[in-house]
Amino acid sequence: MTSVQKQSIPALLEGRDALVRSQTGSGKTLAYCIPVVQSLQAMKTKIQRGDGPYALVLVPTRELALQSFDTFQKLLKPFTWIVPGVLMGGEKRKSEKARLRKGINILISTPGRLVDHIKSTKNIHFNRIRWLVLDEADRILDLGFEKTITVILNAINAECQERQNVLLSATLTEGVTRLADISLHNPVSISVLDNSFDQPYLTDEESSDDSDSLSDDDYDDDDEDDDDDDDDELDGFAIPEGLEQYVVLVPSKLRLVCLAAFILQKCKFETDQKLIVFFSSCELVEFHYHLFFQTLLGGAASGQLPSGGPRLTFLRLHGNMDQEERTAVFREFAQAGPGVLFCTDVAARGLDLPQVTWIVQYNAPSSAAEYIHRIGRTARIGCHGSSLLFLAPSEAEYVSSLASHKINTSEMKMDDILSVLTRDDSFQARRGGGQQPQAVGPQETQERATVLQTVFEDYVHSCEGTVAWAKRALQSFIRAYATYPRSLKHIFHIRLLHLGHVAKSFGLRDAPQNLGGSTVKKRKVNVKRPDLRRRAQQQHLAEALRSEYASGLEAGGAKAKKQSRQAEPGDELGATSSASSSSDV
Repeated sequence: MTSVQKQSIPALLEGRDALVRSQTGSGKTLAYCIPVVQSLQAMKTKIQRGDGPYALVLVPTRELALQSFDTFQKLLKPFTWIVPGVLMGGEKRKSEKARLRKGINILISTPGRLVDHIKSTKNIHFNRIRWLVLDEADRILDLGFEKTITVILNAINAECQERQNVLLSATLTEGVTRLADISLHNPVSISVLDNSFDQPYLTDEESSDDSDSLSDDDYDDDDEDDDDDDDDELDGFAIPEGLEQYVVLVPSKLRLVCLAAFILQKCKFETDQKLIVFFSSCELVEFHYHLFFQTLLGGAASGQLPSGGPRLTFLRLHGNMDQEERTAVFREFAQAGPGVLFCTDVAARGLDLPQVTWIVQYNAPSSAAEYIHRIGRTARIGCHGSSLLFLAPSEAEYVSSLASHKINTSEMKMDDILSVLTRDDSFQARRGGGQQPQAVGPQETQERATVLQTVFEDYVHSCEGTVAWAKRALQSFIRAYATYPRSLKHIFHIRLLHLGHVAKSFGLRDAPQNLGGSTVKKRKVNVKRPDLRRRAQQQHLAEALRSEYASGLEAGGAKAKKQSRQAEPGDELGATSSASSSSDV
C-alpha cells in the first residue's frame, strides 16, 4: 500500500470530504476506489441496479475513464449486485442511454459527456448519490471544464445535498483550490509528496475549518506571469526517486535519425524495454508511427526488426482516432511486452501503463508541469524508469528553465545514441570492391547515420502522397512551435529554426521555399497586429486541446471531415497501413 493510499483510505472510510494531492504514479485511483466499494457493499439496504448511481467519478480523458472503470470492475467481482458503468465521448449515445435505463450504480464519466446526458437524457438521476469524486482535477480545469463542472454540481445539488466529496490532483493551482471551495465541505487535506510509507496522516485537529490545511507556501495569489503559475503548480511536487532524467542536444537535421537510433538501441539491443514517445500534435504521431513502421519494421506484420531481433509492437494514440481504436490501443499497450507507443499528451495524465521503462519527449512540453506529468508515466509506485528530452542546441536554455523548478537532468551525448548504428549491419555504407570497412569510430557512425537518413528520405519521396503527408506533418510542427507561452518564446521561436534542417527531420529533401510555404507565409500575416496573431495562436491551441480530449459532442459531418484529413500518405501506404493497424492494434 502506498503512502497516499495509507493516508486517504482511513480518512474516506470515516466519511470525510478530502482534498488529496499526490504525485503521478502514486496509486491515487485505488485510494478512492476502495473506500467507495467498501461503503456501498456495506449498506444495510442492498443496492439494486435500478436504483441508479450511488457514486459519480469525473475524469478528464476517455482513457482514464476506462482505467478507472477497469479498476472498479476488479474490486466489484465479489459484489456482483453493484454495477459500474462508463460514459465518454466516442461511444454511441443510444447505447449509453440504454445502460442508464437498466441502471448504473458507480458512474464514471468525462465532464462533457455527462453534461450532454444531463441535458438530453431523462433516465439519469442523482437523488441517491453518496460519493462525488473528481480525479485529476487540475487537468479537468486545464481543459476548460470549469463551467461544465459547475453545471454538474448544480444538477447534483438540485437532487441530493448529503454526499461525500473527494477531489484528487497532482498539482495545486488556484483553480483547484477554487474548485475545492465550492465542492468540498470541511475537508481533510492530504498531501503526499513522495512514495514513503511513514508520512503522518493529517487529523481533524491538524486541518483548519476553512478547508484545507493549506499553507501560504502552497500557492501565491500574486501571479505576475506564466513562470509564477508554474511555480504554484510545482510547489512541493516530488519527482519519483526511481526516475533518471536525461536531455540530449540534437541538431534539427539529425533528430529523426537520433530518435530511430534510440528506439533501435532500447528495443533491439536491450531486453524488456517499453517506451512512450510524446509528440506535440496528432499529425506528428501519425507521421512518425507510419514512417518507423514501414522503415524500421519493414511494414512486417510480424513486428520483427530488420536483420533479426525481438518481436516489437509499434502503437499510436491521439485524439483524432475513433474511440474504439483508442480503447484497443490503450489496452494492448498496457498488456504488451516490449514496444513503443507514439502519442500526444492525451496519454500524459493519470494513465497507468505498466512496465514503461523510458519516456521520450521528442517535442519539448510547454511547461514544467506538463514535463512532470509526461515523465510520470514511468517509475510508478516505487519502480525505476528513465526519461529523455530532445532539444535543439538553440533550445538548451530550457534545461535551466527546468532546473529553476528543481527538475535536474543529466546530458546524454548524441554520439552515444547514434553509435548503436555501428552494431547493425543494415545501415552499413556500401563501398567499392577494393575498399575495406572502416574501423568503428565517429566517421563510421556518421556514415551509417547518413544511410539511415537516406532510408527515411527514400521512403518519403517514394510517391507524391508520402511527400505531401510529410509536408503536412512539418506544417503541423511549425504551428505547434508557435504556441509556446510567452515566458518560453526566447527559447522556442520560429525565427530560431533552420527550416531546411527541420525539413530533413521529416525526410524531406526540398528547401522550405519548395514546401508550399503556406505555413511560413502565415507567420508573416498581421505582424503589425500582435493581438490578432496571439489570438490566432490561442485559437489553434484551444482547437488542439478539444481534439485531444473531445467529449464526443462534435457533429458527425465535422468528425468525418477531421478523419478524412487524417488520411494515410498516398494510396500505397493507405492499403499497407490498414493492414498494419489490424495486426498491431
